[in-house]
Order: sequence, then C-alpha cells, then structure tokens
Amino acid sequence: MSRSSEALSAHWPEYLAEAAGLGFFMVSACAFGTLLGHPDSPVVRVFPDPVARRVLMGLAMGVTAVGLIYSPWGQRSGAHFNPATTLTFWRLGKLTTADAAFYALFQLLGGIAGVWVAAGALGERVGHPSVQYVATVPGEAGIAGAFAAEVGITFILMSVILRVSNTAGLARFTPLFAGALVATYISVEAPISGMSMNPARSLASAIPAGAWAPLWIYFVAPPLGMLLAAHVYVKRWGLGAVFCAKLHHDNSKRCIFRCRYTELTSQRLEHAAPEPEPSRLGT
Repeated sequence: MSRSSEALSAHWPEYLAEAAGLGFFMVSACAFGTLLGHPDSPVVRVFPDPVARRVLMGLAMGVTAVGLIYSPWGQRSGAHFNPATTLTFWRLGKLTTADAAFYALFQLLGGIAGVWVAAGALGERVGHPSVQYVATVPGEAGIAGAFAAEVGITFILMSVILRVSNTAGLARFTPLFAGALVATYISVEAPISGMSMNPARSLASAIPAGAWAPLWIYFVAPPLGMLLAAHVYVKRWGLGAVFCAKLHHDNSKRCIFRCRYTELTSQRLEHAAPEPEPSRLGT
C-alpha cells in the first residue's frame, strides 16, 4: 500500500473535517454576504452605510471562524481550513506530504461544495452583482495593492497563530485571536483585496462568479505571507518552538500531526504550580 493510500485510510476523518469546516464557512459567508449586501435585504435598509455593514460582516465571520475552530470538526482536524495554513505547517515539518496534499484537496472540495449549497439555498440573490458569491476581488488599490495587502494580513495572521499557539499560557485562546483578526480584516482591509487569505475560499467563489482574472493573487500572496511569517518565527524562536499544527489542541480528539504538544502543556503546568512553602523545620 502506498503512503497516500495509507494516509487516506487512516486519516480520512480529519480530511472530511477540513472539507466540512471550510464548506460551512462558505455557507456562512454567502448567507451573511447576501443578508448584508443584497439591495432588497431589510438589513441593508436599516444599515445603509456600507462601512457599518462591513463591520457586521466582520463580526459574523469572526464568530463563525471561532466557532469552527472550537467545533468538533476543528478539534479533530486542527482547523486549518486553508491550503496556505496547511502548506506552512508542512514547511515547518508538522505534517507528512500525503496529509498536506489531502488536506489541501479536501479544503478545495469543501469550499466549492459550501458555495454550491449556499447557491441552492439562496438562489439568484447570492449571485447578484452586489454579492457575487462573496468573490474576493481587488479594490481601488488595484492588483499591486491587493497583492501587498494579502501578503501583509496573512503574515500577521500566521505570526499571531504561531506565537499564541506555542505559548503555554495562551495556546487555548488561539481561536479567539484568529477570529478577532478575521473580524478586523473584513472590517478594515476588505476594500483593498477582498480579504481572502485562503486560496480554497477564493476559488470556491470564483467558479460561480467567473472572477478568474484576479484569482492568481489569492493563490500566491497568502502562502507567501504565511511562509514568510514562519521563516521569521523560526529565526527568532527556533523550529523547536513549534509544538503542533492544531489551532485548538485542548480537547480529547486524536492528533495526526508530528506533535509535541505535551511538552507545551508540561510548561503550562510548571508555570501554574504553586511555589513550595519554606520549610518550618527548626522553627
């Protein structure tokens, strides 16, 4: 049996969890994008200011991201939901090549399936020009601005994930940090690049929207930004300071990665241990 077949046979639940996670994220994105973007939506009439609606979209997707990372799917697979994230952890030596390839494949399939489900449920509304299947396209800053912005936001995201998830006292809060960045980026950065950070997410929307011209940006910039962040982190802290590839590890689900998380939990327990009381012998 080949390594790929062995990986698929052993780890298919994790692969399906990755597909389900990104699929649900895309359903949520399409639903909230329609609710907050379609001109016939009552929310648009209540909140005519596009900036206010963008902040609401950011909050909705930030909460969605946190919920998915903490969900049974996220606990099982590690909640990458993004080929750029998986590529980065593969580069850091936390995944086998077979697992990384299957993660990326199932993420792509899950994202496409999620948009397909949303289109079936929402009908023509999700394809309206004001929604456009929540496709990620460059804003007024053009292609160069969008590319630079995607590199920048993914660099920050991966830098935060690596630092927080590998710090004993903060690791359990990694989903909250990631969700807060998603919410902030959608609120602030989306007008520049569309706020993708994820090749699978952008491809899923581009297929029905026909947004092919700018797609290369979202296939190149997010992996570049995350790999740069990993390079800087390793230079500063060393490869030994990367304990696992899960974004949420404080759970009972198995871990299929090259995992050293018990070392991190040991550090946390050591830090939490009370100072021994001074001996009273002889007093």
